[in-house]
Amino acid sequence: MPRLNKYIASTGICSRRKADELILAGRVRVNDKIINELGFYVREKDRVFVDNKIVKPQKLEYYKFYKPAGYITTADDEKGRKTIYDIIPKELHHLKPVGRLDKDSTGLIILTNDGEFINEMTHPSIKVPKVYLVTINGKFTPEASEKMLSGIIIETDSGEKKTAYAETLPVEITAKSSLIQVVLYQGINRQIRKMFAKLGFEVEHLKRIQHATLTIEGLKKGQVKAIKPKQVKELKAYVAKIKREYAENSNNR
Repeated sequence: MPRLNKYIASTGICSRRKADELILAGRVRVNDKIINELGFYVREKDRVFVDNKIVKPQKLEYYKFYKPAGYITTADDEKGRKTIYDIIPKELHHLKPVGRLDKDSTGLIILTNDGEFINEMTHPSIKVPKVYLVTINGKFTPEASEKMLSGIIIETDSGEKKTAYAETLPVEITAKSSLIQVVLYQGINRQIRKMFAKLGFEVEHLKRIQHATLTIEGLKKGQVKAIKPKQVKELKAYVAKIKREYAENSNNR
């Protein structure tokens, strides 16, 4: 018998933490009774409702997708721009992206209906790494690399000032351009472009090649491929390990 919050998360509508909020807000009903108890267990014959709509566990699906340039990572766009759902097969339109890539960027996006997994992969405290190959104009120097690592203040879309960090590894440097591997543990919109702009560089090409344990290897632009069960297991074990390490470090402070 699963706990009520885990049951709700398994329906794909939200994470376990968000399910707790729904329960405490009195928005969850089991059979004919509103449940406010976080430790409530759901029996096999129980019917669960959220906001008076019945919810049922769904088969969890995990895919990886190679996003081409020119598409935004959303289901709808008020400006009428092309979205990734214009090229993803219709039978997969119920899946949501784990994080996002801006319109001009390419590369790996994980798609799933596992709300709890999305929350863990994108939660700022867990710091799941994402790896990019970035081409910039100009010669990237060790001094610039050090500034990226020590932190650069950038402005978010809401106008808030934040310190952004990135690990960099030069791959190919010339006088006119530089190819750099960049590792991010944050999720600020257009973070890489804004960081390089602060250093006087323009990003000419940006591709995400890895997210946690998954890589873009074997994918063509625009292609969607199911993630193998073994890979899903390895991915979740990796995220759980990062989560445990964060909790241990927090307790030792």
